[in-house]
Amino acid sequence: MTTLCQGNANPIRVDATLPPDAILGHSQVLRQLLDELAVLAQTELPVLLLGETGVGKELFAQRLHHQSRRCHRPLVQVNCAALPEALAESELFGHVKGAFSGASHDRAGRFDVANGGTLFLDEVGELPLNIQAKLLRTLQNGEIQRLGADRPLHVDVRIIAATNRHLPDRVRDGLFRADLYHRLSVYPVAIPPLRERGDDILLLAEHFVELNRARLGLRGLCLPPAARQALLGYAWPGNV
Repeated sequence: MTTLCQGNANPIRVDATLPPDAILGHSQVLRQLLDELAVLAQTELPVLLLGETGVGKELFAQRLHHQSRRCHRPLVQVNCAALPEALAESELFGHVKGAFSGASHDRAGRFDVANGGTLFLDEVGELPLNIQAKLLRTLQNGEIQRLGADRPLHVDVRIIAATNRHLPDRVRDGLFRADLYHRLSVYPVAIPPLRERGDDILLLAEHFVELNRARLGLRGLCLPPAARQALLGYAWPGNV
């Protein structure tokens, strides 16, 4: 536990033993967001997390899953921007033996692995259009069809998607399907950037410093007023 000195104000206590997926902060905007997520966690609605790079969309997706009735089932995370277009269909939906050269056996996709749980599609705006069409069909009827298969398979998966893109612009430019956008954005949730979270900035700063305190050879930490003001006045491009 580290004390964050604030001049004559009461010190903030910072606990460095928190789990890596903890969401630090006590700002009103964060509390409102967490309350909203707690309500959403009790539904089966698709959720679209919106926010800049670095705001922690993955952490909020994890929180949604862990507070839901699916918490004891898998949470499978996919970075859509990192999926090679040629492999995206097989990666998400799986394939059967002989579906393509080198497919020597049946392979389950991410939807299969997430069955009964949650599939988190990070950077969903980067999915190729043909994969968007298959994702839409899955959202509509709860079925997937493995590459090369003759029959669909039923899956029970909740979708949480996230993007740092303005998807209506992608729709207008023909890069994202309008029907899929409307399916995913049943409940859009805006994640605030760090610059809008006030003193949460100081809590995060001290948390990261405390994690490195021993390595730096420091016995105690104290943030002077000038440093506090510098942190609070910074725009934090890239967030955390």
